[in-house]
Amino acid sequence: MSAAAVERPHENRSQIADANHIMESIPGLRVEIIGDQILVTPPPDGPHSEALMLFAAPFLNIGLVRALPGIGLWLPSGPEDYAIPDLSVVDDDYRDHLVENNCYDPTCFRLVMEVTSSNWKTDLQVKVAYYAKARIPVYVIVDRKHQRLHVLTEPAAGRYATHGIHIPGELVTLPESVGGKVVLDVERLLKAGLS
Repeated sequence: MSAAAVERPHENRSQIADANHIMESIPGLRVEIIGDQILVTPPPDGPHSEALMLFAAPFLNIGLVRALPGIGLWLPSGPEDYAIPDLSVVDDDYRDHLVENNCYDPTCFRLVMEVTSSNWKTDLQVKVAYYAKARIPVYVIVDRKHQRLHVLTEPAAGRYATHGIHIPGELVTLPESVGGKVVLDVERLLKAGLS
């Protein structure tokens, strides 16, 4: 999946209206507004989805949180900014935190996760800053391009204070703030994501 910025037409529409028009015109695309730019990403491939589901599996047993694919996260960086992480771990009461445009307030998010594709720079660079600004406690990236797992924690002042990089052969325990004890097998996740 590659993300591409979409230029706004010269009409007097909001970016959200433009983003929604793109989604309605071409179903299946993921459309986000990050840093006042509309990013359009094609649907994931099979290995991307397989890594996503493998990552989500341990959260199904926790019970206090929900692991949900593709829900909107309202970003505090701009008047219409929002992202749609591949997977989000949210509090059970997330429905009480709806902001607008099917996006939820960042306060109900415990973790967001992205599986990289051809848009890997967006996940590894751009979204790191925006998720930190939103104070998302844990950001996990399954980096298929470089065959690593990134776990970023402790957001402050628009950046993550801790950035762990893990390689195949390692087991990684996520902070219990995600809702319970979750241990990730890095090699298994990365193998699932191989195309």
